[in-house]
Amino acid sequence: MPYKFLRLSDVKNLTGLSRSTIYMKIAEKTFPRPIKLGERAVAWIERDIDAWMEQQIKSSRSKSLRGA
Repeated sequence: MPYKFLRLSDVKNLTGLSRSTIYMKIAEKTFPRPIKLGERAVAWIERDIDAWMEQQIKSSRSKSLRGA
C-alpha cells in the first residue's frame, strides 16, 4: 500500500485536535511524530494517524465498558 503524507491542517481536521495539542502529545510520546519533507516542511504518514485514531477508539470504548 503506498504511503500518503498528511500536512498539519489535514491531521487537525482528521483528529479534531489543535496544533498545540498535537505537538504536546508528540512531546509526551503519545502521538505519531511527523517526518521531515524538507528544510521547513513536515508531514505525518496517514496510516500512522489512522492507527492512532483506531487506538483512541479502542481505548475509549474499553474504558466506558469498565465504568458501566
